[in-house]
Amino acid sequence: MSSLSDLALCLNRSKTMIQARQITAAILISFGLSASLLSNISTAEEARIDKDSEQGLPLDQLRNFSDIFARIKSDYVEEVGDKELLENAIRGMLSGLDPHSAYLDKNEYKELKIGTTGQFGGLGIQVGMENGYVKVISPIDDTPAHKAGLKAGDLIVNLDQKPVKDMNLNDAVKVMRGKPGTKIKLSVLREGNEEPITFELERAIIKVKSVKSYMLEPNFGYIRVSTFQSKTATHLKEAVEKLIDENKMPLNGLVLDLRNNPGGVLNAAADVSDLFIESGKLVYTQGRIENSYFEFNAKPGDILNQSPMVVLINAGSASASEIVAGALQDHKRAVIMGEKSFGKGSVQTIQELRNGGAVKFTTARYFTPNGRSIQAEGIEPDIQLKDMQLTAQKKNGISKLKEADLSGHLANPEGSNSSQKKNKDAFDDAVEKLRSDYKVHEALNLLKGMHILSAKNNDSVGE
Repeated sequence: MSSLSDLALCLNRSKTMIQARQITAAILISFGLSASLLSNISTAEEARIDKDSEQGLPLDQLRNFSDIFARIKSDYVEEVGDKELLENAIRGMLSGLDPHSAYLDKNEYKELKIGTTGQFGGLGIQVGMENGYVKVISPIDDTPAHKAGLKAGDLIVNLDQKPVKDMNLNDAVKVMRGKPGTKIKLSVLREGNEEPITFELERAIIKVKSVKSYMLEPNFGYIRVSTFQSKTATHLKEAVEKLIDENKMPLNGLVLDLRNNPGGVLNAAADVSDLFIESGKLVYTQGRIENSYFEFNAKPGDILNQSPMVVLINAGSASASEIVAGALQDHKRAVIMGEKSFGKGSVQTIQELRNGGAVKFTTARYFTPNGRSIQAEGIEPDIQLKDMQLTAQKKNGISKLKEADLSGHLANPEGSNSSQKKNKDAFDDAVEKLRSDYKVHEALNLLKGMHILSAKNNDSVGE
C-alpha cells in the first residue's frame, strides 16, 4: 500500500509540475518568448539567456514561481484552484509595489465605482494600509465615523473583534461597508493612548457633499472642502459668490478649511487652485514614461480679488488637498496654518482589464509649482498650530467699568456709535461658531490682522 501511495503522490506531483510549466510557458509566450525555453535550451544558451534576463525577463524567478506553484498544488493541506493561486500572485505583485497599488476583481471594481458616485452604505472613512493595519487617513464630514470621533492617524486593529492584521484592504473595506442601520465595532490604536479604543458605529448612506460655507462674522468668510470631486471647483466658486452676496460687499478675508480632506480628483485640485491664483504653474506630474508628464497652469482671474486667505491643514489633509495648499503656498497667495499634512504625492491610474476587473497602480508623482515633491514629506504649514479647546471665561456678573459708564463723562464729538450693538451681536454669533474650533478662531484673527495691515499700506494718513 505504501508503494502505491508513493506512486500516486509522484504521479500527482508530476501532473502539477506539468500544470506549473504550462502556466509559466503561457507567461513566457505573453512576453514573446518560446514556451520551450524552460526545458529545451542548452547550458550555453541558458547562461546567455540568464545574462540577458538581468535586463529582461528573469528566468530564474519564473522557474522559482513554477516550482512553488507545483509544490502548493501537490502538498498544501487543502486543495487550491489554479485561478485562486494565480489571482493571489497578481495581488501580491501589485500590493508589493506601494500601499496605493492593487488588483481589483469584478466585484471589487464595482464596489470602487459605487464608492466614487458620492452615495454608498458605510461608515464614512478614507483608509489605507500601514504595517499590516488599516489606517484612518481621514473621516468624512457628517458621517458615522466623524460623529463617533474617529481621527486621522487612528490604526484599526479589530473589526467586530476580528483582527485586521495583514487583512487585504479591499476585504477590510467590504467588512466596514454594509446595509444602512446595521452596527459594527471598531477597535483602534491612537497615539497617546496605551489601550485600544472601541467605537460602535451604525452604518449609514454616505452622501459626500464636498463644499460647505458660512460667514464667520461680517466681511470674513469660511469655506470647508471635505473632498475633491469633479464639480468641487464650481461649487466652491458658487459658495464664494454666495458669501459675497450675503455680506453685500467683497470679503476682507477667507478661511479655506482642508483639514481631514483625503483628496480626490487631480483636475479638481488644479481647478480650485486656479480660482485664487492669477498666473503661473499650479502643479505638474512626472513619471517614468513620457506621457506621464502633465502640467496645470493658472488662467487670469482671482475670485477674491487678492483678499487675504488662510488655509487650514492637518495630518488628514492628503493628495489633492496638498496640491491646493502647496500651490497657494508657493505662489504666496495664502498663509498655511495647522499641522504637517499626510504626504501623499503620487498619482494612481485605474485601468480596466479584459476580465471585467481592473488594476490600480502608481504612474507618476506630482510636484508643487516650485518643484517640491510632497511624497512622504507633506506640506509644512507656515504657522504650526496644535489642537486645542477654546473655552469662554467665566463671568461673575459684574462688567468692567468704562469711561462711558462714568457719571458726567464727556461726549464723543463725532456722536455715538450706532453700529456698536450690531457688531456685538455679530461677535457673539461668531464666538458660538468658533468656540468648538480653536484653529478657525486663530485663522480669523490672522485674517483680521492681515486686512488691517493691507488697509494701512493702501491708505494715506491725513495731515
